[in-house]
Amino acid sequence: MLEKEFKYYVDHQDMLVEKYKGKHLVIIGENIVGVFSTFDEALYDSMKKYQPGTFLIQECQPGEDNFTQTFHTRAVFA
Repeated sequence: MLEKEFKYYVDHQDMLVEKYKGKHLVIIGENIVGVFSTFDEALYDSMKKYQPGTFLIQECQPGEDNFTQTFHTRAVFA
């Protein structure tokens, strides 16, 4: 789900950063449908216009770290 939107962001990251660095982009398909200063603004506006699960909100920053997350836990599984 949202693979197309994420691929679009990754494939065009350099160009998007030049234009929108620091902004939160709302992406549907291969289209930027909104540009916002904060995640909350992007989410609030998008939820009024689009169905949940049909859009990606991505902070526009350079580098792979921008879209890669690592989770750590202290949980022990036996």
